Amino acid sequence: MLQLNPMKERVTISVSSIHGTKHFYIGKWFRHMLKGFGSLILAGLAITAGVIYYLVDEVDFAKLKQSELETKSMSLSEEVTSLKELKNNLENDLLAREERMSLVSDRLGDLEKLLGVGDTQGELESRLDAAAITSSVRMVMLNQIPNGAPVRNARISSGYGKRVHPVTGKIKFHRGQDFAVNIGTPVYAPADGVVEVIRPGNRGSGNFIRLQHAYGFSSSYSHLQKFHVKTGDFVQKGDLIAYSGNSGLSSGPHLHYEVRFVGRPLNPRPFVDWNVDNFEAIFSNVRGIRWESLVDKIELRVSAQLQLSSQKGALLTDKSS
Repeated sequence: MLQLNPMKERVTISVSSIHGTKHFYIGKWFRHMLKGFGSLILAGLAITAGVIYYLVDEVDFAKLKQSELETKSMSLSEEVTSLKELKNNLENDLLAREERMSLVSDRLGDLEKLLGVGDTQGELESRLDAAAITSSVRMVMLNQIPNGAPVRNARISSGYGKRVHPVTGKIKFHRGQDFAVNIGTPVYAPADGVVEVIRPGNRGSGNFIRLQHAYGFSSSYSHLQKFHVKTGDFVQKGDLIAYSGNSGLSSGPHLHYEVRFVGRPLNPRPFVDWNVDNFEAIFSNVRGIRWESLVDKIELRVSAQLQLSSQKGALLTDKSS
């Protein structure tokens, strides 16, 4: 039983049992202590509730951050995978380019040996420039200066120099080279040029053509059957110009072929034998021509043309990009 005695401001607690009743008295100070203890408990509960709420909020925030990090990690993982693939592709592309460069270098080395270019160990770009210039110079000269035979698969019946003329029987200097060919055999231009002279005739050289080529060279064809070009026509190397015959002062069907430099007759044989495989042989086999000066001039022109073409290519590339 709990009894409150307001006069004495104390609380009496009575406990009854079979053994009797016992009384306990709670004074004012004890009640204040209980109130303070209760307040402490309430404050502790409030603080605990606040801490729990804060921790729950932090846990939720941490879970959100963890989710964001996991998403970012997956994105980074995918990006790393993509970068690895790109790296592998670039490495494979670089390897393929190196293999192609090695192949180009090897083939360029073979070309340099063929062209007789000295430096085969320099920078690839300079080697390519040198090979391009050298090959272009040879192409220009072989297109514009007579080379090769004007008739195909023909036997040489008489060479350049002194001989007994087959018709007159007199010793005379033979200024050309004779090819034993049947009447009507096609005659082709040995280089680019222009038809300077066409002269029909029944005496001497018979039906006659002279072509004017570059750098002071000319070629002529005698004893022809008929012409396939006219005076002033421009011809390219390999063009059909006439058909062989037996006209004029001739002992039988053949083609008389001459090569001249600024009007001076030259032995046609070195020009007939001249081609890309023995390109430099002409310089020692034909004297009296300043070949070195000619090659230098052509190299300068070819270099300028190649640089101009390179600049045009770079300009077009810039415009397209």
